[in-house]
Amino acid sequence: MSTQTAREELAVVIGLEVHVQLETDTKIFCGCSTEPTEDEGPNARTCPTCLGLPGALPVLNEGAVEAAVKIGKALDADVPERTTFHRKNYYYPDLPKNFQITQYDAPICADGELEISVEGTRRSIGITRAHLEEDPGSLRHEGGSIETAEYTLIDYNRAGTPLVEIVTEPDFRSPAETRAFLAKLEEVLEYLGVFDANRDGSLRVDANISLVPESAVESDGSIPADALAEANRTEVKNISSHRGAEKALAYEVTRQRNAVRRGREVEQETRHWDESRGITVSMRSKEEEKDYRYFREGDLPALEVSDWRESIAIPELPDARRERFREEYGLEEESASKLTSSREIADFFEEIAETFDPDLAATWVADNLLGELHYRDMGILEVDDRLDEFERLIELVDEDELTAKNAEEVVLREMLDAGEDPETIVEREGLGTADTGEVEAAVEGAIEENPEAVADYHDGDDGAINFLVGQVMQRTGGSADPGEVNALLRDRLEG
Repeated sequence: MSTQTAREELAVVIGLEVHVQLETDTKIFCGCSTEPTEDEGPNARTCPTCLGLPGALPVLNEGAVEAAVKIGKALDADVPERTTFHRKNYYYPDLPKNFQITQYDAPICADGELEISVEGTRRSIGITRAHLEEDPGSLRHEGGSIETAEYTLIDYNRAGTPLVEIVTEPDFRSPAETRAFLAKLEEVLEYLGVFDANRDGSLRVDANISLVPESAVESDGSIPADALAEANRTEVKNISSHRGAEKALAYEVTRQRNAVRRGREVEQETRHWDESRGITVSMRSKEEEKDYRYFREGDLPALEVSDWRESIAIPELPDARRERFREEYGLEEESASKLTSSREIADFFEEIAETFDPDLAATWVADNLLGELHYRDMGILEVDDRLDEFERLIELVDEDELTAKNAEEVVLREMLDAGEDPETIVEREGLGTADTGEVEAAVEGAIEENPEAVADYHDGDDGAINFLVGQVMQRTGGSADPGEVNALLRDRLEG
């Protein structure tokens, strides 16, 4: 960038390359398992094919292809009649063959989009392409970071795990937008059942970032190709989370802005995100396409996939399910968003809503259950086999056999902490609802023993009623309904 550019307002331009590990039983080109075992050591899940030994031939995993087509459909992308594989040649220690089998000019998906929302503004992010490839192995830097390690260990267990690389258009204008995109993408992938966010390294991001003059941005927010070509871009690698992407890109925006303000050129290079220090560090000059010497993979024939788009079904996606929940169940936006944040949560809610009023089901799942699970760092999958127990708990409240307060604050928590069913907890703690006579007696006792509170109420202090309600609840061991107690107290005091 010139010194003249340094005096201009600068716009941020970001594009992402998102590497998604697919959930398949075996690797993409061999029969090695993708699932680690408890006693697994390094290089245990390897064979001549994924180690790139002479004479070993790849065989394509059909499940990986199906997963890629599902992703293409979810991103509203084109699936071509024919797709091919290429060899991407470069030397790096975690790549045992010294080339990566990937896709080049005929990817399995192209020209898609994904809509995101940032601070109430909805935008569509263009998807340039999504292609299949194999994952390299993993490196472990011993005794420090990538810059300071005493030595580096290589584990090829991950080598050959199927990946889909999703490449976006340079449509992001802030780090916050990239975080929103990654969260939305991960949500869609989990709904499709092709991705497990809990797997280590399941989603990794490379980000390309440039600064261009604000005057180059068109009225519709697009940036002409010549303006992008003039702006040197840096690639930031080793980003492994939504939050990490936002932090890495925020740092890089600041670094590049400072360089431009000081009249220095922004170098076109590849940088490493050092999460422990919160900075990017230079790794090497940025490669160009010609450096990889792409050529067709002769051991894999062209793949005919266009007919698969119609034959492979995908589930109802998050946005569609969220809108249906609002229309079918009459839920507010916040509740609908919570209840569709994962397919498993949405399924759990719909099971509850078949038996109970949707508002009651939404309150119990979105607020009570998810809140307690979050507090314990648990997920819905850890309790989804206990659906009948949670239905019974809601039934006890719905039929006035248990107060909502005791159900939420005692029984639900004990169910999660001790793994017991609601009836056992209710019986042990003596939490059944008090009968009418017991409640009325407690109301009379609270009024007789607290004349000052009664006087305050008659003097217009409506807050005094809350004190009296608390006294009644204490007398009944929390087994009375607070709303009923409030009504009985007011009736008695005003009668």
